[in-house]
Amino acid sequence: MIRPVFFAALSRSVFSSLGIALLAFAIFPVTAQGQEIKVTLLGTGCPPAVMNRFGPSTLVEAGGQKFIFDAGRGALQRLNQVKVPWQRVDVVFLTHLHSDHVVGFPDLWLTGWLVGRPGRDRPLEVRGPRGTRRMMSFLEQAFEYDIRIRLYDDRAPPDGVVILAEDINEGVVYENSGVKITVFEVDHTPVKPAFGYRIDFSGRSVVLSGDTRVSENLIRHAQNVDLLVHNVVSPETFQRIGVPPAQTANIIAHHTTPEQAGEVFERTKPRLAVYSHIVLPNATEEDLIPPTRKIYSGPLELGEDLMVIEVGEKVEVRRPAKP
Repeated sequence: MIRPVFFAALSRSVFSSLGIALLAFAIFPVTAQGQEIKVTLLGTGCPPAVMNRFGPSTLVEAGGQKFIFDAGRGALQRLNQVKVPWQRVDVVFLTHLHSDHVVGFPDLWLTGWLVGRPGRDRPLEVRGPRGTRRMMSFLEQAFEYDIRIRLYDDRAPPDGVVILAEDINEGVVYENSGVKITVFEVDHTPVKPAFGYRIDFSGRSVVLSGDTRVSENLIRHAQNVDLLVHNVVSPETFQRIGVPPAQTANIIAHHTTPEQAGEVFERTKPRLAVYSHIVLPNATEEDLIPPTRKIYSGPLELGEDLMVIEVGEKVEVRRPAKP
């Protein structure tokens, strides 16, 4: 911060064109990075417990704030891998309450409270569809013994274990320091409501589909978005492992096939489309990209755990280093 005494000491002659430019930069620093939305795919999988695709979870960073969307298996491990302390996460948003989207939450909440320098010492906001508040209250009851012992024995910060849960509906659900988050319903029948989210910041935009079949409401909210992260289901993956046809058809009916996703991308025209929450996790690029290309020829990436997408003047993808 520039102090008042500094201004008093300046003579008028100092305010040359160069001086004014430097002063303006000091007071109002504008960097390309500061105006970006950074998206990290923490987990791109689904219920099967595999090591290459952890449960669905996405970290979004914008305007100096950090948000997690869904908390599938291994979300905390992935968060640690990208060196984001749980203490710094502002809000957790849930798309729906299927177990694979929330099973990692108790680990984030409780381990994140205890571990770290410091552990979490402020309440956590959790927002999601109808039933979120009830689920969080039951989790507090389920872990009541552990919480009580940690407070007494470990001297863990009392505020850090507090959950401020809210059941939300369609519309703007968060607005702070230029970041606006809008929730909209998608079609994950029979799960109702199921949500997608749109994040807007500094003229940039990201849409996360959550779990959905083709959704006209998503298409409306994702028009010309910078980044569209969309779920996908590959019928071939079920055939390869011998899942009965009736069960396969039921699962496929709840999600979006590559051909259907291609239609969604063609109608929304994102600057970049990315597949995440990949069903089943053994799906290959051959299973997903060529069928999409029958309909859609625009920018498209197959997501993987720890992939980073930076949405600024350009939309840039960084894949994790191979072990």
